[in-house]
Amino acid sequence: MKVFQATRHWLVALTGSMLLVGAAVGLADRKPADQQAIRQARDLSTAFRSVAKEATPAVVSIETTSKAKVMEEAQLRSPLGGDDLFEEFFRRDPQLRRFLEQQRGLRQPRSTPEKKGMGSGFVIDADGIILTNNHVVQDADEVKVRFSDGREYIATDVRTDPRTDVAVVRIDVPKGSLDVLPMGDSNDVQVADWVLAVGSPFGLATTVTQGIISAKGRVPGINERENYLQTDAAINPGNSGGPLVNLDGEVIGINTAISSKSGGYDGIGFAIPINMAKWVAMQLIDKGQVDRAYLGVTIQEVSSPIAKQLGVELGKGALIGQVFKNSPAADAGVEPGDLILKLNGKEVSGPSSLQDAVERLELGKKYPLVVLRDGERKTLTVAAREMPEDYSRESLSRQSTENGSQDYEEVGLSVQDLTPAVARQLGLDRTEGVVVSSVNSDSPAGDVGIDVGDVILKVGNQRIRSTDDFKAAMEDADLKDGILMLVRTGSTSRFVVLQ
Repeated sequence: MKVFQATRHWLVALTGSMLLVGAAVGLADRKPADQQAIRQARDLSTAFRSVAKEATPAVVSIETTSKAKVMEEAQLRSPLGGDDLFEEFFRRDPQLRRFLEQQRGLRQPRSTPEKKGMGSGFVIDADGIILTNNHVVQDADEVKVRFSDGREYIATDVRTDPRTDVAVVRIDVPKGSLDVLPMGDSNDVQVADWVLAVGSPFGLATTVTQGIISAKGRVPGINERENYLQTDAAINPGNSGGPLVNLDGEVIGINTAISSKSGGYDGIGFAIPINMAKWVAMQLIDKGQVDRAYLGVTIQEVSSPIAKQLGVELGKGALIGQVFKNSPAADAGVEPGDLILKLNGKEVSGPSSLQDAVERLELGKKYPLVVLRDGERKTLTVAAREMPEDYSRESLSRQSTENGSQDYEEVGLSVQDLTPAVARQLGLDRTEGVVVSSVNSDSPAGDVGIDVGDVILKVGNQRIRSTDDFKAAMEDADLKDGILMLVRTGSTSRFVVLQ
């Protein structure tokens, strides 16, 4: 059966080849426009071939090994959740005591299995420095680098930046002996540009796929620091860390993640812009860590209703939701509701644009910050300070509570008191209600269209004047029964039901 199938496939392939030859012979008889289109397609194919030929020697497969580890009993979860009172209760009953002893037998110290991983990377320095993703090499005890010609090396040094998911790997090679992929400028990338993704999907080394840039500035919620390029070039498990290359043979991104229902290629892939990755990599190489400046605020996109209220163009600036205590922004006089328009003379076009500008400020220096407040432009001065090590989404959540903002994860929103300054910024003449400071789009609040800057006036029949009122009302509310809210957006109020 296997031989028959193989022969049959060969016959089909031969027939197909004959048809192609026939098509080629008839090419001269085609219309001039058709001939030109075919020549252009061949030119594009030649361009792909040239880029792939130049790129593949500098692209590597990465295999990682995490050694088996012994888990002590204290590291294993009790079958009862580790509550001593419940364990004492179990001991009093003979049958339950036997159950407890059986479960403890299952919790004897044991080893976790050895783990292996795979990914891709590419050479950025001929002396042996490779760029890849943090999640490819994170927590690995051994990192093996394999080139397309079969050479293998064990990494001598691995440095990572989890915030951006960037890592650099060093291997010991003769000085200047490696092929290097040149880096392009990801700021010049345009939607619909042709790109090639090179890597080792499913462990299949030196695989090249083609597509276009589908979008820029994507923030899918994968990492703390995001500004992804989106592409439809096929990316699968194992492609992570490999290069996304333009038709000039330059790296414009690091292939990092996919959006998939199947676990494989569904047409949406994300790549870290090379400008961001390069900035991170240079610091990792020089210092072993990344020093970043920060403002100490939460920022939001300027939605269409907010842009209309503020009288600004959509996509201009970044809206400040909260300002944290003892932060550079607080010291500079930034207020909730401010719209940041410029930093250090550069236009701000959204949250990612502001983050890019802020984190690259030189620590210790002062910079002009232009904000729109109450319809007027103000220039403040902000001093760049280093981001604390524990500055993360979790720490922001804690600080939000300290600053009076309350998170309600079950309904997918956060609220804070509506101060006179925020009310003026939103064009409101009263300070009744609480203002929405953040919304999870995939939540009950997001489903009914609640947006940042909306003001909640009622929950059920209870009027809301402060976050304390809102908290009390939410304690009595139940999503199963539906939560009725009166929400004001600009000059319009409406009732919504969260379920």
